[in-house]
Order: sequence, then structure tokens, then C-alpha cells
Amino acid sequence: MIEPHGQIPDWRTAPPIAELRRLKKVYYKPDGSIMVEALRGVDVVIRQGEYVAIMGASGSGKSTLMNILGCLDRASEGEYLLDGRNVTEMEDEELSIYRGRKIGFVFQAFNLIPQLTVEANVEVPLFYQGVSPKDRRKHAIGALELVGLADRLGHRPRELSGGQQQRVAIARALVTRPAILMADEPTGNLDSKTGQAILKTFEDLHKMGMTIIMVTHDDSIAKRCKRVVRLADGQVCEDRIVEQV
Repeated sequence: MIEPHGQIPDWRTAPPIAELRRLKKVYYKPDGSIMVEALRGVDVVIRQGEYVAIMGASGSGKSTLMNILGCLDRASEGEYLLDGRNVTEMEDEELSIYRGRKIGFVFQAFNLIPQLTVEANVEVPLFYQGVSPKDRRKHAIGALELVGLADRLGHRPRELSGGQQQRVAIARALVTRPAILMADEPTGNLDSKTGQAILKTFEDLHKMGMTIIMVTHDDSIAKRCKRVVRLADGQVCEDRIVEQV
């Protein structure tokens, strides 16, 4: 069974894992004029072991921020330090490799390959990292054990419930032992009961020391995180610790 990161006693004093400094993102029209300023000088520090919700209305910049945090997009200005390295200075190929090692993604759509078994789906990121077949299977089974799906080996996605498919997606995100697990509305395609079970899985991973960043529009989900960063008009308008009840 894999362990994402060692137990972190207090994330408030842990070292930073993601640092955004004066981050701006501008989209331009074909004629070179500004179409939209999606991010306008964002400064955010996320520490190892944090469980952060990113919130904001449509057009607030939260999706742009998520894409930059996940190294799927680049900032127009500013710096982004991911696990101590300035990714804004990396060439595309280097950034792609670094992203694959440092970021695990979980999306609203499960994005599983229907023809593959659950363990083969989980192995996919390791295949692209050149890991041997034997080690790929070992790590995949460990990740599936971690999310409670050790009894579903050999099954294909169509044989699983929606919640089980999302657990496979979480295992796939964890199999590379990333520095950050990023989740974009991960319960959006699930019924309420199943969604609650998936959120419990994220909470269990957080207790093990996993750094989690979750994009959500749902206040009830955000309350289960430890910190809320809310955007409006491309700027951080709220950054607070969640009071746990």
C-alpha cells in the first residue's frame, strides 16, 4: 500500500509546496489587444499537507488558477514555485515531465479507458514514466488498496459504480506519489451519498499528509476542507482557515 506522504503533524508550520507570486494571466485577441485579464496579481502560498478549496463564481479566474497550479497552462507574468522549482522558467517538455511527477489530477469526468482493467487504468501514468511492468502493477494495486478497491482487480470501468470509477481515478492520480492531488469538482457526476463517500476518501488522504487542492462551487464541500481561497475578478478576495465543527 502506498503512502502519499509521511504524516505531517501541523501543516501550518510545514514548508511550502506551491508558491504563487504576483501571478497574472492575460488572454489576447488575434489583433494583440487584451481580451480578458483572467488573473490580476495573485499571491498564494500552499503548504505541504494542506487541504485547500478554491472557489469563485464563473469568470472569477478559479479555473485559470487551477490550470496554472496544475501546470496545464502558463502565467503571463509572475512566478510559480512547485516543490521548490520555478516552473515558469521550464521548457514545455521539462514542464510536462515535472507535472507528471508532481501533480495528480482527479476530474469530474472519470476519464477511464473502457477497454482496460482498473489496474491497467491506474498503471497508465507510470507507463509514460518508463516504469517496468512489474513495478507498475505493484504500485497500481497498492493505490487501489488505498482507495478500497483491492477486490475489483480485473474488472473494467463498465462493471463498476460511479463512485467506484471515481475511486479508480483517485488511485490513478496517486500512483505516481505526487506532491499535490488536484481535484476539479470530483463529486459533480455522483449522487449525494456517493459524493459524500468520495469526500471521505479525500479526507482520509489528507490525514495521511497528502496535499489536496479542490476546485468547487459548493460551500458544503468547501467547509470540509481546511482552508478556502476565493477569487473574484481575477484576484483573491478571501483566504481563510475553515473552522471545523
